[in-house]
Amino acid sequence: MRTFLIILGIIAILTGALWIGQGTGCIMWPRSSFMVQQKQWAYYGAALAIIGVAILIYAGDRHT
Repeated sequence: MRTFLIILGIIAILTGALWIGQGTGCIMWPRSSFMVQQKQWAYYGAALAIIGVAILIYAGDRHT
């Protein structure tokens, strides 16, 4: 279970970072994405990245 949580946390952080980059216009990939230069996606990405960090902290506290 710990390994699953670590993988889930990392995926959440990376996905959140992509959304932040797209929402702020720093990452213009893919060009046809509806998320590019849409600020709300930067906020959604930040929230997802924070959730990912929380999952990693939780997984790190589990010693089973």
